Amino acid sequence: MADLENPLKLLAKQGQSVWYDNIHRAMLHSGELERLIERDAVTGITSNPAIFEKAITGSADYDEAIRALLARNPGRVARDLFYDLAVEDIQQAADRFRPVYEATDGRDGFVSLEVSPDLAYEVEATVAEAVHLWERLDRPNAMIKVPATQQGVAAFETLVAQGINVNVTLLFSVARYESIAQAYIRALQRRHEQGLSISGIASVASFFVSRVDSALGQPLSDASRPELQGVIAIANAKLAYQRYQAMFGAAFAALAADGAQPQRLLWASTSTKDPAARDVLYVESLIGPETVNTLPPATLEAFRDHGVVAESLTLGVEEAMNAVNALTAAGVDLTEITDRLEADGVGSFADAFRNVLAALDRKSEDLAA
Repeated sequence: MADLENPLKLLAKQGQSVWYDNIHRAMLHSGELERLIERDAVTGITSNPAIFEKAITGSADYDEAIRALLARNPGRVARDLFYDLAVEDIQQAADRFRPVYEATDGRDGFVSLEVSPDLAYEVEATVAEAVHLWERLDRPNAMIKVPATQQGVAAFETLVAQGINVNVTLLFSVARYESIAQAYIRALQRRHEQGLSISGIASVASFFVSRVDSALGQPLSDASRPELQGVIAIANAKLAYQRYQAMFGAAFAALAADGAQPQRLLWASTSTKDPAARDVLYVESLIGPETVNTLPPATLEAFRDHGVVAESLTLGVEEAMNAVNALTAAGVDLTEITDRLEADGVGSFADAFRNVLAALDRKSEDLAA
């Protein structure tokens, strides 16, 4: 396939950045990341505790590094070991993306590292760890991931006001997205009023897609509305993008004139869970300017192979609103669904974090033996 025919590269012509929802040490040393950058126009990476759990526990790639860390400090606890390993991976990936970051004037080329998910409901602890990780990473194209819980919204605003790049994750509802966007604008305004620079600060709002459709399967069946299956998640995302356009349009112009970047929406959870649906459904349906789509490996490969590229994000907005209204009329509470998805997402990442710490404890014992 010629480069110009690669659907992943064609997304950039629509104003959408492709990030890779995966990281592991082998890809940093094998040339895989460079191939993704060159062949597929990948311009960033997202990570989460589940990704690191798979990377660290699923191979021996980290054993030598763990052994070296323990040799220097035999009493190193699992939590510290985890961040030793994760920070090194994120730094190496950020260095690979530094040319992208510079070529796009700080708009792209970011690599994300998440704060400990067990802090999701603690504002001050989240801020403290995020600041610590930001300083430790010491890369202008790093992003600190903070969950979009109510406490996370407050932590996010504080961090942006301090000039830290933040990826707000586990967003499921338009209302919560709007509160995040408002917090971002308030933080920039605070910096501006204090005479601090607002240029060079970047943020994305990671809006989760396919999990919404998965969660609606049974409620739609119970409500006898099967025609809405596979429709609501995309409609929800399109309505969020409408809010993005309103909040970062003319009203944002004054801040933009002083160097502020809009907080782009990032489509997350874009793999297709329904085996009967098209495997690139959530990529093809959400193509539009000033957005990011972060793709897990299988979805990236599928889209490279047979993705169809055409702007779709701004189409069918009225139909999207009608679909959400029909859901409400059917007695299905979308807010209740998205609130549960947020809590489940935090819990899932917390479980993965506990699992990787337990695995590091076991590896430490085995390597010491």
